[in-house]
Amino acid sequence: MIKVIVRENAYYDSVTLMLISREMKKLDGVEEVLVGMGTDLNLDLVKMLEMFLPELEKVTPNDLFIAAKFDESKVSMDELISSFEEQLNRKKEAHAGEYQPPTLRSALNFMPDANLVQISIPGQYAANEAEDALNQGLHVMLFSDNVPMEDELRLKQLAVDKGLLMMGPDCGTAIINGVPLCFANVVRRGRIGLVGASGTGTQEITVRIHQLGEGMSQVIGTGGRDLSETIGGLMMIQGIKALMADPDTEVIVLVSKPPAPSVEKKIYDLISKSDKPVVIDFIGGDAESIRQAGAIPCLSLEDAARKAVAVLRKETPVDFDGFDAPQEDIDQLVKEAVARLKPDQKYLRAFYTGGTLTDEAIKYLGSDHVIYSNIPLTPDQAMERMPGKEGHLCLDLGEDQFTRGRPHPMIDPLTRSEFFDTHVDESTALILVDVVLGYGSHENAAGVVADSVAQARARLETSGKDLIAIASVTGTDQDPQNLDESIASLEQAGITVMPSNAQAVRLVDLIMKAAGI
Repeated sequence: MIKVIVRENAYYDSVTLMLISREMKKLDGVEEVLVGMGTDLNLDLVKMLEMFLPELEKVTPNDLFIAAKFDESKVSMDELISSFEEQLNRKKEAHAGEYQPPTLRSALNFMPDANLVQISIPGQYAANEAEDALNQGLHVMLFSDNVPMEDELRLKQLAVDKGLLMMGPDCGTAIINGVPLCFANVVRRGRIGLVGASGTGTQEITVRIHQLGEGMSQVIGTGGRDLSETIGGLMMIQGIKALMADPDTEVIVLVSKPPAPSVEKKIYDLISKSDKPVVIDFIGGDAESIRQAGAIPCLSLEDAARKAVAVLRKETPVDFDGFDAPQEDIDQLVKEAVARLKPDQKYLRAFYTGGTLTDEAIKYLGSDHVIYSNIPLTPDQAMERMPGKEGHLCLDLGEDQFTRGRPHPMIDPLTRSEFFDTHVDESTALILVDVVLGYGSHENAAGVVADSVAQARARLETSGKDLIAIASVTGTDQDPQNLDESIASLEQAGITVMPSNAQAVRLVDLIMKAAGI
């Protein structure tokens, strides 16, 4: 049975509706359910799920719909609607007593001293709201994606003219005046400033700086397209200038994928005039060009954090490409791992929720191994080219192809859990994962990973096999998920937890080479 209901002019946040959809799908007898606003994207999803009915023909982006495919002998549409109402009421109760201004103007009346607005609405409406905020003299953090490139360029040009920050679109991480925004960790205040075009890359650097005993002055996001030829690095440059002028910033860190050549030149020209040391991790970029600009190049995100701390402490920065643990301990880990594998266990399965962490892993492992991915090093290593399940696979599960119609896996780990079920089998030797803590992330990301690994091990145990699971945790002792408990839950599931993504990847590389896979 397929049924649809529509509620006109009933707007709800898309992430809220996605999470409610997931809970409703757990009901006995429900084959598929989608709760969403009537956007083109959601209607396409309904068609793809073969639940499109005439009631949806005239639905608008301001209308809520519930589309469900279910067994009428086990559950009714009325019960599905009741479940929806129950889930929605729970979320409303969680925010009871909080005033939520419906417009930017009412928000400013409520908080007249505010100087930054965070915007997270459908992309087709986001540019107008951002422009309104900039014209009122507000800095903007635009979390929304699907904003046209021409709008991004126009908004950033306006921001530069007004001396404001226009972080985004698709900016997921920032820490302004010590306040974590969107996906960000709780780190101490300090004297290192960062401008980042990558969310989890920024998180990885900031948490490692925190763990090394230092802190952040400001963490400015740019959005992933900022360093393209079209946008011209407008916000990266604006952020660098802000940190150069900031009396509380003594060291500047930049992180992104390699910029377009013309943008790279602008950045190098600017930082060559900086009287503050600059540490740069343009992941996979040319180190010599960075040195010639007078900055310090990095081998990894962790290396960037270590070098920033060293420079701040007036120490000589050195390359770090090893392990915190003694080499003999690492050698023993590798030896024990190889001994647990059967000859036909040959493949790596790396399931990441953080895009920059995925990119770092692929670029390191790809120098010695063929790694198939949805963000491949070369077109011939695209996951579609992988011969069945034979080959090493490293996925960024936060990419659009996996988040279409569902929350980002850092919010809801279900996508990764599903890949454990479908892509871990008797030929799997190694599992590599990230666990990202902090605001915006799932309340128990480590526990979900631990459960997935335990279930995978139980499936392999029937054939007398085991697998090797290695993880890193991007988080601090001040994050809401509790770093120590997160690490403990992973270790209790037999997962080896390394101090950083880079060290986790290096360990995987050593095991793969020792096992000849």
